[in-house]
Amino acid sequence: MSSTWRGSAALAALTAAVILAAQLGTAAPANAAPGPPPGSIASMGDSISRGFNACGWYVDCPSRSFSTGSDAAVNSQYLRIRAVHPAIGGHSFNDAKSGAKVADMPGQAATVVSQGAAYVTILIGANDACTSSEASMTSVAAFRSSLDSALGTLKAGLPDAKIQLISIPDIKRLWQVGSASSSARGVWSLFGVCQSMLANPSSTAAADAARRDRVRQRVADFNGQLASACTAYGANCKYDGGAVFDYQFTLSQVSTWDYFHPNASGQAVLASLTYAAGFGW
Repeated sequence: MSSTWRGSAALAALTAAVILAAQLGTAAPANAAPGPPPGSIASMGDSISRGFNACGWYVDCPSRSFSTGSDAAVNSQYLRIRAVHPAIGGHSFNDAKSGAKVADMPGQAATVVSQGAAYVTILIGANDACTSSEASMTSVAAFRSSLDSALGTLKAGLPDAKIQLISIPDIKRLWQVGSASSSARGVWSLFGVCQSMLANPSSTAAADAARRDRVRQRVADFNGQLASACTAYGANCKYDGGAVFDYQFTLSQVSTWDYFHPNASGQAVLASLTYAAGFGW
């Protein structure tokens, strides 16, 4: 065997080793363990996180919250974590408020910090798009400003906590599955539900179709800001990748009291979707 061949073989082996090491180094973060399950959980957000209308007439039902609830049928994120980490038992805080918008998130974040939560779910933005008219929707810039303020409070006060940002549901989907129902149309009109999207639900006029598309785009833009803000936050933040927005829910998963909020079945779906898109505990 010539020295030239041996030298070439050695160089090839060294090159292969370097490439393999580089590949393994690149892949390591993706395969890294998610860390131990958290010892406490808190939810931030609006009426969806409060389980509104999931068990009674126009009342909060936090026991059926997809995030922090105790109802076995919903099997919330809290219960899923407790199944693998019993120490979280009793350390569940629902700090969401029905009617909340993104502007309320800095205040909720301060509450979460005072509780010392190790894991925080945030689902917010439906009320910023679902307003009395298209003109009154929250601007994308204002949405991001309030979101950044809240995340800044969490990062400063709970630097080791895991944060999950959850995409806003596709509210145009609600119009699609409910507009053929006279009951849904009647409730939307009687209670003024999400009129930016749901006004004139039977209309096929170009102006109404265009309005619905613009409102849906605003939700998509909000979700884009959630994804971007989570990336900027760093490794302790996980966005759901649009899992909730993309889910094709049915009318049977929505409360028949307002044809807007998830019922117990809908909350169970949210729990499953968001946990699967989370930190892998």
